[in-house]
Amino acid sequence: MTSVASTRNVRVTGRRIGATVIDGLVLGAVSGLLTRLFGTETDSSGFALTTLSPGGSLLLLVIVLLYYTLLEGFLGRTVGKMVTGIRVIDEATGDRPGLVSALVRTLLRIVDGLFAYLVGLIIVVNSDRRRRLGDMAAKTLVVKA
Repeated sequence: MTSVASTRNVRVTGRRIGATVIDGLVLGAVSGLLTRLFGTETDSSGFALTTLSPGGSLLLLVIVLLYYTLLEGFLGRTVGKMVTGIRVIDEATGDRPGLVSALVRTLLRIVDGLFAYLVGLIIVVNSDRRRRLGDMAAKTLVVKA
């Protein structure tokens, strides 16, 4: 029996980087909107600065968790992955990963995302199936769509 990993193109590192940038822009726009709605003005050495309130920060965290978990769990793709032509699959079945696997991937972005995703990039380029830590824990692959 041939495994899903051997039949799918997992060499999509450049596309993954592009998808990460696009998803960052989407979530950055959401953050900007929330800052306008729930921002607080602070004065730091004579400069007026609007920052996101604690409640707004919590809302942003929930939105980020839902963005990745729901889109990848149900569709296998975030907006960035749709634009770059890649998707997340369950390594055993080749189907969408489901909500639990998508949540595991999302939670491990905390580690993979350290130093502007440098940790994740190093793990991906040194992994035989081009997987970051979140993919390994969730048993998923990122492949060409």
